[in-house]
Amino acid sequence: MSTETDPIPETDAASDGSVACVRCGRRFVRAELLALHRGLDHFESLDAAEREAFAAARTDEREALRLFRLKALFALVVLYFGLLLVYAFVG
Repeated sequence: MSTETDPIPETDAASDGSVACVRCGRRFVRAELLALHRGLDHFESLDAAEREAFAAARTDEREALRLFRLKALFALVVLYFGLLLVYAFVG
C-alpha cells in the first residue's frame, strides 16, 4: 500500500490500465500522455530516453491536432455551403 510520500513506480498499472508518473503520482490512461506530462512538467529531471519519448509523443500529438483541424475546417466548409444551398432554394 503506497502513501502520498511513497513514489508510485512507473510500471504500477491500475486495474483500468492507467500508468502513474514516478515524480508526482498523477495517473494517465496512456503512456503517450505520461510522456507528454513528463516533458512539460518535469523536463529538467528527464534522462535521454524519457526526453526522446517526449519528443516522439509531442510530434505525434502535433500531427493528430493538425489532422483534427483539417477535418474540422472541412466540416465547417461543407456545413456553410450546405446551409447556403438550402437558403438559396428555400429562401
